[in-house]
Amino acid sequence: MIIKDEFLGRLRKIFDLNLYEAKVWTALLSRGTSTAGELSNISDVPRSRTYDILESLEKKGFIVMKLGKPIKFVALKPEEVVERVKRNLVVEAQEKSKRLEKLQGDEVLEELNTLFTNGVKFVEPSDLSGSLRGRQNMYNHLDMMFRSAEKTITLVTTAEGLTRKMETLMPALEKARKRGVVIRVAAPINSENMKVAKDFAKVAEVRSTNGLNARFVVADSEELMFMLLDDKSVHPSYDVAVWLSTPFFARALEQMFEVAWTGFTPLAKVKVK
Repeated sequence: MIIKDEFLGRLRKIFDLNLYEAKVWTALLSRGTSTAGELSNISDVPRSRTYDILESLEKKGFIVMKLGKPIKFVALKPEEVVERVKRNLVVEAQEKSKRLEKLQGDEVLEELNTLFTNGVKFVEPSDLSGSLRGRQNMYNHLDMMFRSAEKTITLVTTAEGLTRKMETLMPALEKARKRGVVIRVAAPINSENMKVAKDFAKVAEVRSTNGLNARFVVADSEELMFMLLDDKSVHPSYDVAVWLSTPFFARALEQMFEVAWTGFTPLAKVKVK
């Protein structure tokens, strides 16, 4: 049985399989039911590994073992496999989430924090920086910045970015607001994102930038992130940002923002067609 490498690669990525698992699964799909020895010959997977691979596929919900002699394995409909994988992922995610929640107050987390605190003492301030690739990674880091903020959050984004951030970052902003953090949001306000802007206004002071096209965030006048590319011309997976922990630069950027902020239009005075 010849399966193109490109197809196997897609299966591995979609279903999170290794190469041998993908080969054995597709071999079994082509037969419907088969023994481990037959699948080894068809898939070109070493016989010594085939049983382990079949056991792994069974645990993941891809196949079913048929009792008898010799032991045979039965392929499930791909549609059923997709549903099983989805259910397993949800259960696995819930279990991992519960384990992580239990870490709060646990000695393991305290030990990790001690290692980090002691390690930071030896880090030069200029080293507290990094690049982030992919919009989801950027949002994850922004979420961390918002959750850590104690005094202020300044968020400047595009018209489209305002809508995206509403969907992903509002919970963190709501919690920051409850802690007493002062939040300011600046973005081009138009008829398409006016509703989103009003939702942001529940936790922040919102103003329209009147055409300014910029993307950056400053937290507590100490930490900042700025995006390097125009979100209209880059795929989310290739979006890039730079994160810096530098009070000097953060305060300088905020001082320049203060000048621009006075010229922005308060949300209540924005007129859209």
